[in-house]
Amino acid sequence: MKDKALLFINGDHPKNFPDPDQYGLITCTDGAFHYLKQLGFPLGKLDFISGDFDSHSGADEDVYQEKFILTLDQDKTDFHKALEIVLERGCLSVDVFGGSGGEQDHFLGNLTVAYAFKDQLKIKFYDDFSEYYFVPKNFKMRGVKNRMISLYPFPSVENITTTGLNWPLTNGKLSITSRIGTRNFAVEDEVTIQYQSGDLLFFVGVSEIENPGMY
Repeated sequence: MKDKALLFINGDHPKNFPDPDQYGLITCTDGAFHYLKQLGFPLGKLDFISGDFDSHSGADEDVYQEKFILTLDQDKTDFHKALEIVLERGCLSVDVFGGSGGEQDHFLGNLTVAYAFKDQLKIKFYDDFSEYYFVPKNFKMRGVKNRMISLYPFPSVENITTTGLNWPLTNGKLSITSRIGTRNFAVEDEVTIQYQSGDLLFFVGVSEIENPGMY
């Protein structure tokens, strides 16, 4: 998959790494480089390491010096700058690990960066609890029965209708200032979402809920 990138950023590291061979480009920010090294990720597979290197230290890292790309623009986060390079290198989609956890202002900032790139890159975040990403106005996902589903307006969504959820919506409205759609769950194998305007962040749990009736 030459047009698909794997990007590690400096949030909570994943418990398990995806298969690097599924990606045409593999990269990380300088802060994530440290946990990749500590966890035994095959660093030789990294195509580049980007950032302002305020987190960089250790002479043993000099062997990878030729892969460092220094990005000093303090008006952009390391995540933003890494996505710019990913886009320049011809990727159409990117799987992001380390986007959540740690300091929560970073998490919110990462969502805002993903929003800025949503029309240029298909960005999916993964952590130990869920995967999440912006979805188009007509969207369906299969294989999700009894899994947590959350809908988060960014900042609002008009005329949204869903099927397959325990608490469905019919021509509803979601807004960050009034009503959001978090902590729902799928009661069917397939969930569909349609909405007229706005932008919607979709979260799906990585595993089934043990007792959905008590959810």
